[in-house]
Amino acid sequence: MKKNQIDIITMGCSKNLVDSEQLMRKFENQGYVCVHDSENPEGETVVINTCGFIETAKEESINTILEFVEAKKEGRLKHVYVMGCLSQRYKDELEESIPEVDKFYGKFNYTQLLSDLGPAEGFNPDGHTAKRLQRAVTTPSHYAYVKIAEGCDRHCAYCAIPIITGKHTSRPMDEILDEVRALVAEGVKEFQVIAQELTYYGVDIDGKHHITELISRMADIPGVEWIRLHYAYPNQFPMDLLDVMREKPNVCNYLDIALQHISDHMLDRMHRHVSKQETIDLLKTIRERVPGICIRTTLMVGFPGETDEDFSELMEFVREARFDRMGAFAYSEEEGTFSAKHYEDDVPEDVKQARLDELMDLQQEISAQVQAEKVGRTMKVIIDRKEGEYYVGRTEYCSPEVDPEVLIPVAEGELKIGEFYQVNIKNSDDFDLYGSVC
Repeated sequence: MKKNQIDIITMGCSKNLVDSEQLMRKFENQGYVCVHDSENPEGETVVINTCGFIETAKEESINTILEFVEAKKEGRLKHVYVMGCLSQRYKDELEESIPEVDKFYGKFNYTQLLSDLGPAEGFNPDGHTAKRLQRAVTTPSHYAYVKIAEGCDRHCAYCAIPIITGKHTSRPMDEILDEVRALVAEGVKEFQVIAQELTYYGVDIDGKHHITELISRMADIPGVEWIRLHYAYPNQFPMDLLDVMREKPNVCNYLDIALQHISDHMLDRMHRHVSKQETIDLLKTIRERVPGICIRTTLMVGFPGETDEDFSELMEFVREARFDRMGAFAYSEEEGTFSAKHYEDDVPEDVKQARLDELMDLQQEISAQVQAEKVGRTMKVIIDRKEGEYYVGRTEYCSPEVDPEVLIPVAEGELKIGEFYQVNIKNSDDFDLYGSVC
């Protein structure tokens, strides 16, 4: 065990990752060495930042806690602390069932860890200069996530996020822009803008959408090369955001907008406050006003009351919409939500899985076609890493970790991680592209 080292383990989404990065920098400013997601944690202390969104995520978080509790019992580390969404929601139950954890914190009080642990042994604050950037960057140094808000006011019937995170709270715009400038000074070129619902940004402040102003001002900061938008909502979508995407060359033609379903029956039961026709019209408008845009969406199968007809309608919608990227998941009942209180979880698990498999098989076919259409094009690519016989990069249409990548043979010559190159696309498979630097 390494004295004064804290290993941070992050579960779940990129919003959790930003929380971990902020905590790491605060620990570093108290003299600790922080290591993120190490395969072999060596510090005396482990902090697990948990996810509590859906059942599979909760199970993964609990299994991770138990794994490190066992390491503590075996004497391989001294302390285990838990924070994040799972412990925000189930703190009392977790304290009772896993008493070996030193302390549980929620999603918003985790900075109390700093006072509970105190400064690192031998730390001299007079000889320490705090870093300007108020978070560590655990991603490759050329890209970072920027969280612009916390919480959600939408209250979809199935979703536990408002229960965990509370009401939508926007960060001050100047604070966000200052963070982007500080990240640029650290060498970051690409920014993934994230929130539970980013298009709602600013509404809680003065009743108006300010996402367009924020992204426009962010795009004007020197050194910002790419901005990519995640987690929009189809209802009350701010159309002027599309103008910024089309007109600002460093705002990627990429939009992550979760639609969840398409049948009016399901959309109404889900409390999505949008209709099938409104959704179709919105997608048409987005594609007309931002030609060539890449649209990523997320869909759900097996919601209570979903009929064979509802699912067939969803399949037909996916065939016609031809999403560039699509994720899907099967409904799981989350206690405290409207659907858990008022609906019977009446779609059998084997039917949910069969529908999910069928939907993803369809998307795989569409993805293969979409990727094949890029063969022969020359595209701007940023290089993320070197892996085996390939350099691995992404186009503006690809977000880190969740989207297809571009593979360039190492044999063609040395490339620099974090640099942009013009790449001619030579081949494709169901998801990835293969190319050569021009």
